Amino acid sequence: MASRLETLNVPHLPAALPAYVVLYRDVQNSAFLRQQLLSGNKEYEYAFIDASMVLSRAHATAGIFRAVNDYMNERLKSHNVHSEIVFALNPANNIAESFRKFGITDSTKDLLVVKVAVSPEITHDSVAAHLEASVQGKPVPFDDETLSEISDVTKIKKVFKLGALPSPGDKTNGAQNIKAKRQLELSLLSAIALRGS
Repeated sequence: MASRLETLNVPHLPAALPAYVVLYRDVQNSAFLRQQLLSGNKEYEYAFIDASMVLSRAHATAGIFRAVNDYMNERLKSHNVHSEIVFALNPANNIAESFRKFGITDSTKDLLVVKVAVSPEITHDSVAAHLEASVQGKPVPFDDETLSEISDVTKIKKVFKLGALPSPGDKTNGAQNIKAKRQLELSLLSAIALRGS
């Protein structure tokens, strides 16, 4: 059930291009969803993101902003705005690597799904109904608290080459933990913003 599907109006982008976002845990049919993407099935034209590679809501939103902005300005490097979202999360300019590191795999258990309303027939209700029928997983809140349970900080730091930064939770508590997470988040956002286009 996609009852947690939310409409994300990204600041600085037109309200006519909302993104519909839902986070799933314990997904049972990742291999099927990935196969639909690989076969080019238009009904499954979504950004299917391995949620373990998403640090925070701001991290995901930055990738969505970058991809939708590139879509609006006809600068897409990949097939569509949804694959561009996965590509935008990667600090490098390699599309295939982006899908290997940030995209859905056959074993993905935590999945962030994004659909951008690039046509009038894409509505909150249509996306919710399709995902409810298609994704076998438990919808959970798309918030920093839930993502902190899912994020693989070690893998994220490795991909972004940020090993020298302190990790949230590494023998820190309270204010130190918040500071470490914020420093890491700002580094990720900077990498997304500065990646060559």
